[in-house]
Parts: sequence; C-alpha cells; structure tokens
Amino acid sequence: MNRIFAAALSVALYGSIALLAGIAPAGAATPGDNRPLRVGWVFAMANAPALVADRKGFYAEEGLTVDAKPFGDGPVIQQALAAVELDVAYIGAPPVYQWAARGLDSRILAKVNYGQAAVIANNPAIAKLSDLRGRKVAGVARGSGMDVLLRGVVLKEAAGLDPDRDLSVISMPVGNMNAALDSGTVDAAFTWEPFISQQVLRGSAHVLFDVNQALPGYPWYVVMAPKKTLAERPDDVVKLLRAHAKAIAWLSDHPAEGDALIAEAFKLEPVKRADGSEIAPAAVAAEARKRLGWSDRLEESDLAFIQRLMDTSLALGFIPAPMKAADIIDSSYLRRAGR
Repeated sequence: MNRIFAAALSVALYGSIALLAGIAPAGAATPGDNRPLRVGWVFAMANAPALVADRKGFYAEEGLTVDAKPFGDGPVIQQALAAVELDVAYIGAPPVYQWAARGLDSRILAKVNYGQAAVIANNPAIAKLSDLRGRKVAGVARGSGMDVLLRGVVLKEAAGLDPDRDLSVISMPVGNMNAALDSGTVDAAFTWEPFISQQVLRGSAHVLFDVNQALPGYPWYVVMAPKKTLAERPDDVVKLLRAHAKAIAWLSDHPAEGDALIAEAFKLEPVKRADGSEIAPAAVAAEARKRLGWSDRLEESDLAFIQRLMDTSLALGFIPAPMKAADIIDSSYLRRAGR
C-alpha cells in the first residue's frame, strides 16, 4: 500500500515540501480560480464512495467540478501530493501520519470506510491465529499501513506472536496472494476485499481472523488534504465532503445497484467453484459487505484506533518519534458539511 521507505518517493517528498508550504508550481490551483478540485483515490473497493460520488453526479449537485483519478497504491498518491498534483486524496490513515512525520503537513478530514481486512487460510489444520506459529503468511510491504496492522495488532496483540521470530511474513502484491495460497507458497494471507470473498466463495479458504469482528468499525481509508488545499479552497473541501456523504448514503440505500456498480468498476470476474458453478461478480461485492462498510463520520473510537496505529508504528520503528492523532485530524470541515 504505502512503501514509505522507497527511495524514489522519499526524494519526491523532500523535494516538494517547500512547494506545499509556499509557492505552487505552474498549473496548480490558486486562490479564487475555477480549476477542478483534483482528487486522487486508491483503486480499492473500500474507496467506492469516491467512485460513486463521481458516477452518480453528487459532486455536480454540490456545484463542484472534480477531476477524480484512481491510483494503483498509496505511494503514487503521496508522490502526486508532494508534487502538488493533487488537492485531496482518499488514502489509508497510516500513510497520512507516516508522511506527516517526515514533513508532509496534511489533515484527515473524514472517514471513508470501516473494515475490509482479514487473515485467510486454506489448511483446515490452521483454525486459530496461534496456529500460524512456524508458518508462512503473505503480507504487503514492510512498513506499510497494512503491515503495521498485521504485525502489531493482529500478530502481536491478538495472536501473541512475534512477527519476526515466530513465523515468516512474506511480502507480495495483494493480487498474488490467492495464487500463493493455492500453490502452497504460503499457509495464510493477510488480505482485503474483494480478494477475501473470492477465495471464500470459491471454497478455497476460510476466514481465520476478521479484523472488523475483533475491532468493530475500525477505520481504514480516509479523506485527507494538504494544509495548502485547506487554506486555499476550504469551501470546495466542504462541498466535496457533502458529496462524499451522499455517496455513502447511496451505497447504503441501494445495495443491489451499488454491488453491480462496484463489480463493473472494479472489473470483478465470476467466481468458479469446484463443482463448476459460477457466482456472479455482484455477489462477490455483496459477500465483501460482510467485512466492509462505509461511513464518513469520525468517531472518538476512530481517533483512538489511529492513535493505536501510531503507537504501534513507533514501537515497530516505522516512525521516528511519538505522534498524536489529534494533531493530524481536523473534523471542522465535516461539521461545516453538516456531518
């Protein structure tokens, strides 16, 4: 998700902090202009509200012109933010504080989703987290937000395992994890939707640990913006948050239509079972809702969870000094949006 230590991204960040703090490059938005609000979002099912707000015309309803673009992962979005090529982003909460620790001054404005991640396994002998001792578990890049969640919250706290000594965490792209499970390359995978549902519906794996059951409603993706955007386009930010709330309400009120839209937009394929039967793509999206949902409101429990991730990141050596969640969260724009 966010390989915060990748050299290229570090260069992009440190080379652009002055721009975020001061003069924008040619082509960037300036106070009072009519340029579209440039929104980047990680191309993940959990970020469906960004897609829905665009597709259903909720931005336009708010009188806002938006240039919304999906990105493959968080690091690319952070690079675009540092280069002042984006005004707002839908991204995981950990990248926001990880990069804030290195100088990219931005704020979390609203929540996007809750849930989405789980540990899955295809070996019936692996029935509980402690059974992962001595096993190989697929995870994403070390130091990423999902890696913090896996190592600190799932393995250390929930399973009582040392992630560096008691098992092997094998880094790989999330899209490769199901194949790695099927081939026996790994014994389990810490993955997210729709990949969990695809394996479960195929009958190829079982959910070993659903993070949303252990930590109900835990936040993951958030709407964030650099302070430059907040200073120059506060009214547009409020309009965006209103459209964001409408998109979430639409997903809640139109589940069947929403599942069909998600299946089409994320190019989900039918799931083939061992008996030859097929499960429709929209049914995969519906299954994913068992572990994933959407909300824009920032609750006290959300701040506590983000603080927990910060403390875990510090303990794992992924940020250099203690941080406070309150320093990077600003819910005033959400209140102005009537939320």
